[in-house]
Amino acid sequence: MNLQDGVKARFIPDRLNSRLSGHLKSWETLLLAVAVVVFVINSLSSPYFLDAWNLSDASFNFTEKGLIALAMALVIISGEIDLSVAAIIALASTAMGYALQFGVGTAELVAIGLIVGVLCGTFNGVLVTVMGLPSIVATIGTMSLFRGLSFVVLGDKAFNGYPTSFAFFGQGYVYWVITFELVLFAGMAVLFGILLNKTNFGRAIYAIGNNPTAALFSGIRVARVKMILFMLTGLMSGLAAVCLTSRLGSTRPSIATGWELEIVTMVVLGGVSILGGSGTIVGVVIAALIVGMVTFGFGLLNVPGIVMSIFIGLLLISVIALPIVYRRVRKG
Repeated sequence: MNLQDGVKARFIPDRLNSRLSGHLKSWETLLLAVAVVVFVINSLSSPYFLDAWNLSDASFNFTEKGLIALAMALVIISGEIDLSVAAIIALASTAMGYALQFGVGTAELVAIGLIVGVLCGTFNGVLVTVMGLPSIVATIGTMSLFRGLSFVVLGDKAFNGYPTSFAFFGQGYVYWVITFELVLFAGMAVLFGILLNKTNFGRAIYAIGNNPTAALFSGIRVARVKMILFMLTGLMSGLAAVCLTSRLGSTRPSIATGWELEIVTMVVLGGVSILGGSGTIVGVVIAALIVGMVTFGFGLLNVPGIVMSIFIGLLLISVIALPIVYRRVRKG
């Protein structure tokens, strides 16, 4: 069994040995079925759901978070985690807003957002790979640090007045109802899928997640790989900051508050083992779509935000507990 099939092994009965049966019983196939069910329920629950423009707006519920989830999936597969991603968005957005006060243009704003994201990711990587801090502890610390810096700079104020051309990244359409963000997410999903499944770097990520010591003795530069992953997560957080700031047209220190929970939920729901070593980009993409449709459906039904938070929390607990319960049932 290859490393990518690790998550599937938790759900595929031993007697199903054919490749076709494996696909039919895979976690990704189950997620597709869930996505269809959610789509049908939303369609029946609200007459506005099937409107083409409403469906287009629904994409905003997952594309920005999904961009980060793609990179987060790689980090978690390697056995680490980054809980500072939402705070990186806040700091990158604050940096763009601050630079705006000096009259910089759209290209410079995008560059600033991406650079700040990479710098934050690099800082996380140094804490984990150089100083040896547990990633969950290090990124909880930087989550407070990055968000705190945003509040120091902005206080209770907001930066506004972004250039009209800057609005395209978060509000633009490529064709009819197809948004730029959706195309960007799809393109990044393909790139991350290739990186994880078709390159030596991707195989190294799986190896590290399964056994970092064995990976080190096999010649894999574990620290360097993890550093790159944290930098990549920072870059994708910076990219999400560009899109989100463009869509909102303003910067506030509270921007993207609580996103880290939804992003981790997307990744784990997508079949990525929270313990590392297994998972697929396809699963993460489908999970992002499901979370986006659920939150959009709740919005159409005027469900309070706190209920959405409760649902996301319960969903995260469920998808983490399900494999554990399944293994115990099989052993019992």
